[in-house]
Amino acid sequence: MINQLKWASTFFILVGILLTNLNIYPLNIFVHGTGAIGWTMVGYMMADRAILTNFGLQIPLFIIGNIYLLV
Repeated sequence: MINQLKWASTFFILVGILLTNLNIYPLNIFVHGTGAIGWTMVGYMMADRAILTNFGLQIPLFIIGNIYLLV
């Protein structure tokens, strides 16, 4: 299950990066954020602090982006 979550999350991260490069906003925030949440879950399940630090800290940034979108 972890391996499937890794691949799905990687897909969402890469599509989110593509959407950012194509300037497709705000879809890029939602897609990339989904991948970041998935990778954070993987980091938690594997007790990998580097993954948790990288992707876990992205989640608040995406929340800020979502708030900015609503305001």
